[in-house]
Amino acid sequence: MSIQMRFDAEAEEPLEDGPVMAYSLMAMFNALTWIFLAALAAVTATRLWLSWRQMRHVRAHRGAVPETFAEAIPLSAHQKAADYTVAKARLGILSVLMGALLVLALTLGGGIQLVSDAWGAVFTTGSLAHGTALLISVFAIQFVVGLPLALYRTFVVEQDFGFNRMSFGLFLSDLAKQIAISLALGVPLLMAILWLMEKMGALWWVYAWVLLVAFLVVFMMIYPAFILPLFNKFPPVTEGELSSRVAALLAKCGFKYRGLFVMDGSKRSSHGNAFFAGFGAGKRIVLFDTLIQRLSIAEVEAVLAHELGHYKLHHIAKGIALSAAVSLAGFCILGQVFDQPWFFSGLGVSTPTMAAALILFLLVIPEFTFFLDPLMSRYSRKREFEADSYAVRFADSSDLEQALVKLYKDNAATLTPDPVHSAFYDSHPPAAVRIARLKTA
Repeated sequence: MSIQMRFDAEAEEPLEDGPVMAYSLMAMFNALTWIFLAALAAVTATRLWLSWRQMRHVRAHRGAVPETFAEAIPLSAHQKAADYTVAKARLGILSVLMGALLVLALTLGGGIQLVSDAWGAVFTTGSLAHGTALLISVFAIQFVVGLPLALYRTFVVEQDFGFNRMSFGLFLSDLAKQIAISLALGVPLLMAILWLMEKMGALWWVYAWVLLVAFLVVFMMIYPAFILPLFNKFPPVTEGELSSRVAALLAKCGFKYRGLFVMDGSKRSSHGNAFFAGFGAGKRIVLFDTLIQRLSIAEVEAVLAHELGHYKLHHIAKGIALSAAVSLAGFCILGQVFDQPWFFSGLGVSTPTMAAALILFLLVIPEFTFFLDPLMSRYSRKREFEADSYAVRFADSSDLEQALVKLYKDNAATLTPDPVHSAFYDSHPPAAVRIARLKTA
């Protein structure tokens, strides 16, 4: 039974005070329209203002290296980082504007309704096939709109600053693989959620949430073994000083792992990084080849000690739990509005369906949660400080400090971010604050 059918059935029942109820309903969805427009305008304006602040602040401090880094980072590298930050901020402004216009076009502009009507000529409106086609189509529109920005980011911004090593052929190859994986995994998930919305009654959102959490956990388990190798090579490191030093560090920390691997990240970018993937004893430690090339073994060991801190302090588990809680709240809200006429009318959809409710919610909810971002960023930065504190228990603080300074320099990370912009967006502490803490560790 589709939402439209339920609305029709409800409309057949006699209602008292019909004109009064009609007026109240009109007021509700008009209110939603204006609330949504106000939220979209406020968030868009704030994002633009934050970008402007970031560019102004970084430019104002471009002429001199902060005293903390004066001996380690030359002025030319500092200025490159400033210019790189400004270039990314300019692209970000365009992304914000395009994103806001796209949300408006899909909602109040009638885009979702137009796509729904088009698929209604092929499938029964409100059916599982119709809903799946609608969701895939809207995601495809978002993808196509964002593709030019992704190309510009990779082949202009990253290229101009010497970071991009990806050929256009590799870009297309990655793109094809990403689309194939998204379809193979995402379509069954979407169909299952739509089926639960249709069949599981008033508490469908609880079942959908359980399904989503289970899907994400399984995805995290299979990602390192089955998906990452589709994009990169991961030769194991089994001999040499690096292997023995890492093994000794992990033994001291009581950390079980499956192996140490090097990822050929240099075929796409000169940026360096390290990460852990997987769960339990199957966890894999992955180092970018660019990281090994730039850091000494002691510095690599210090970086790994920091990453170990995230695991030993249960940051990963806490992050998963927090994400699960947030998604549960989101599903709960959607469960209350997904069959309300004012929800659809207020957002530009005249033919209510399960899929339309889902896509509307995914499109508009970021506009209502954006101002919570500083809380999430603050929580993330707190965990980074905790991981640093853990790291210096098993590695020399000076090695971690030197590793971070090299990474700031090589990745062209600005040393002088705007404080307000940083509060909203930065998951890691500002460089100067982080290094200052390490010096007192």
